[in-house]
This record gives sequence, structure tokens and C-alpha cells, in this order.
Amino acid sequence: MDLEIAAQGFAALGSEARLQVVLTLVKAGQTGLTVGDIQSRTGMAASTLAHHLKFLASARLVTQEKDGRSVINRAEFDHLEGLAGYILKECCADEA
Repeated sequence: MDLEIAAQGFAALGSEARLQVVLTLVKAGQTGLTVGDIQSRTGMAASTLAHHLKFLASARLVTQEKDGRSVINRAEFDHLEGLAGYILKECCADEA
């Protein structure tokens, strides 16, 4: 992962509301949640939630899949793990 992609991911998580959405999706696991399910769990207004989901999807933290009339949203676990690894890979490098 390069610096630009990591910065985009961390910027997307830099909002309390977007972090709440990601945590809600992480809790849901691979099954994911519809927009309505996320809305009921977070209490966000539909328009606000749509904005945050779009931002998270563009940062590759959330995937969205059409399922009939619904859209299933899932946390992008590989990318989230990549972000964690990116920040931790330098752990203690200057201690030696």
C-alpha cells in the first residue's frame, strides 16, 4: 500500500460518523447490511448516511453490491487490515 492510498483511507476514517458506519459494518461481518439496517443501527439521516457511504466506498473501505431492490454494504476487511498493517509496520523501527 502506498502513502496516497493509506492517507485516503485514514482520511475517510477521520470522521466520527464514517468511523461509526465502518464499525457497524465490521460488526455485521461478511453478511453486510442494507442502507436501512445501517440507518436503524446508527440513527443517521438517510441523506447523511448516503454521503458517508459514498465517501467510504471511494476510499475502498466499503463495498456496495446491488441485491434486487436493496444495496448490501460490507466492510472491506482486506483494505482495513492493510491500513492497520501500514501504520504498524514501522513499529519500533527507531528503537534499535
